[in-house]
Order: sequence, then structure tokens, then C-alpha cells
Amino acid sequence: MKILAIDTSNIPLSVAVLEDKTLLATMTTNIKKNHSITLMPAIADVMKLAGVKPAELDRIVVAQGPGSFTGLRIGVATAKTLAFTLDCELVGVSSLELLAAGISDEKADIVPLFDARRNHVFSGLYRNSNELTNELPDQHRDLVAWLTELKERNQPQIFVGTDVDLFKPQIIDILGEQAHFPAPFLNVPQAFILGLIGKDKKPVEQETFIPNYLRLTQAESQWLETHSDKDHNTYVEKI
Repeated sequence: MKILAIDTSNIPLSVAVLEDKTLLATMTTNIKKNHSITLMPAIADVMKLAGVKPAELDRIVVAQGPGSFTGLRIGVATAKTLAFTLDCELVGVSSLELLAAGISDEKADIVPLFDARRNHVFSGLYRNSNELTNELPDQHRDLVAWLTELKERNQPQIFVGTDVDLFKPQIIDILGEQAHFPAPFLNVPQAFILGLIGKDKKPVEQETFIPNYLRLTQAESQWLETHSDKDHNTYVEKI
């Protein structure tokens, strides 16, 4: 199975081509650039390095979120377009699961984390004992409330993600020695790992597949501020 894996869910951009479990080529950047400009050239370069033609792809795997609204829209829209055009399978993977999968400590909770602004985070809780499991679902949380909940578990916890340094003082203040941090290179999501995760997941329905934002878009929030009919259907087309 030949797989193209794409992650544009946050500032890092990562693309990889795999054949089954073997990495053929990959590219990862961690600089603040517009993914709408850099993604397609990155895909073209990695495909060329891998020696794989677009028509040879069997599956597209994309980081589904949570993360940046714009980044998610770019990645998911690109993945859907490629999957439809090339008539291949499409798979979505949690952006937080991707980060957690890079940590192999069997004794600790794994807490992937993205900045969601205003001292809120996207986060979840995972364990990696023989296989990766999601112990607490991905969610959008106030950081202090989330850390307080984690403290009650009384377990060592590894915080992973490029945004962890933003919150490190608060994490240490609340959790103390319960908090641990991995080697810096593990904080950057890798599309190779994304492809490995997505290899064994069930393909999605392409027409209905959308990013997992875990919170309302700005347009939806503004609508709810000025309208009382809160049991409406979604007014904003996500993709």
C-alpha cells in the first residue's frame, strides 16, 4: 500500500510517502509560513523523492484536528481533493493522537497539547502500553481546569507538543514532579508516524469528511451571540 500523509493542523508542516510501513520520503518544517502556498510544492517534492507517481497512491492520510482553523481547512481540503481526483482511500487521524504516538513510555500518561488561545488548550490523554489508547477524549479546555483534573490522577504525565513551552510554568506550578517533558524533537509531529497510524484505520466517507475543530468557528460564535435559536443546524460550511 502506498500512502501519502499530510499534517498542516498547526505551525509545523509535515508530508511523507510510505509503502506499507516503510518510509520512502518525508519533509517537515516548523516555521510560520502559509500552508496554502507551501503544501502542494512540498507534496510534489516528496512524491518525486519517493519515486511515486500520484496515480500509484492507494491512500491519503491527513491530520484531522484539532488545531488551527486555517491549517486544518487547507490540509483536509487538499487531502479530499487528491483522494477524489486519484480515486484512492481517505483516512483522518487526530492531530493529538499523532503527537501522543511519538511517546513510548509505558508508565506515564501522555498529554499532547496545542494552544487554543486565552489560556485554553486542545488536549487529550493517552497511554502507550503495547498499543496507543485514548484514555480521555480530545477536548477544548481551560488550561488550569485541565491541569487540575490531571493532577487528580496522581500519575506521571508527559506533555508533548510545540506549544508546551508556552504553558510550562503553569504545568509545573500545578503538577510539580508529576509533570515530565520529552526530548524537543518529539514535540514536532511527523507525517511518517501519521501514515503508520492511518495505515490501519478505516477509510472515511470523502463527501462528509470535515476537520475536527473541537470548538465553534468565529462565524458560528458570532451568530450565537446575536441569535436565540441555539438548537439550529450548523450554519457554517466547514469544508
